[in-house]
Amino acid sequence: MASVAAQASSRGSSLIAIIADEDTVTGFLLAGVGNVDLRRKTNYLVVDNKTTVKQIEDSFKEFTNREDIAIVLISQYIANMIRFMIDSYSKPLPAILEIPSKDHPYDPSQDSILSRVKHMFSSDPSEGSARK
Repeated sequence: MASVAAQASSRGSSLIAIIADEDTVTGFLLAGVGNVDLRRKTNYLVVDNKTTVKQIEDSFKEFTNREDIAIVLISQYIANMIRFMIDSYSKPLPAILEIPSKDHPYDPSQDSILSRVKHMFSSDPSEGSARK
């Protein structure tokens, strides 16, 4: 199995994808994260009250299968709408990071990826691999 570093370097130039509310996406676009390719595909999805869960699922699938994306940032309240997909995602790249939004603070207890990391580095042998 190829290492994560080898996978990242074989991707060449990598992008960050964003699935979030308009303010969060706008902030990242102003920071220069946005991209539109020749097929008019973007690396972001603005979620509002008209966005369906199916659209969020489709964007998540697209972003996690694209070779040019290394990180997918997703607002935690949106991640909760597709939690089953987030929980079942296990590839190292692209990495999935849950972030807060202006109207929805970050809750570490809901972050399944943070829970997996805590589980991996737990000092209790009954909870995971022990390090003494």
